[in-house]
Amino acid sequence: MAEVVLYHHSQGLTEGVKAFADELRQAGHTVHTPDLYEGNTYATLDEGMDYARATGFGVIAERGVAAAQDLPANVVYAGFSLGVVPAQQLTQTRAGAAGGLFYYSCLPAEEFGSWPEGVPAQIHAMEEDPFFAEEGGDIDAARALTAAVDTVELFLYPGKEHLFADSSLPGYDEAAAKLVLQRTLDFLAGIR
Repeated sequence: MAEVVLYHHSQGLTEGVKAFADELRQAGHTVHTPDLYEGNTYATLDEGMDYARATGFGVIAERGVAAAQDLPANVVYAGFSLGVVPAQQLTQTRAGAAGGLFYYSCLPAEEFGSWPEGVPAQIHAMEEDPFFAEEGGDIDAARALTAAVDTVELFLYPGKEHLFADSSLPGYDEAAAKLVLQRTLDFLAGIR
């Protein structure tokens, strides 16, 4: 079974993020869910982003990196949207990383150096999500990464929602979320 650090999105450690973590735990995995927002959750993406801006994106990322310091090296780093920042950073820079799971976001690999040899990852997003497909260039970063690294897969789902696998939010898409969960479990089953 894998050990996973799952970082929440910009609305905080919501009930939907906790429920996703619980699904992984029910499959036998050890899952840590650090709270990068110190107990705060937000009803909208804009409110959550305001908190992240006020706190500082660098501070949020540092909290994520610090949350993994006492864990074993061979961990899978997973993140939802904003949580992809520490997840991808640790996947690329922490020696012994077992893999990465990036939901709704992907940064250019160059942000953190080069991709580590043999480390697998999955990227999951909706093909018409404006945050992923248009605004930030995430889809371009994801495509570049999958083209350059054969252990990284990109999964695009029909639709335009951003946080579509969070069952506690209005944009939840049950069919797509179930597929994300199944692919995640398949990925984790392959981690040694």
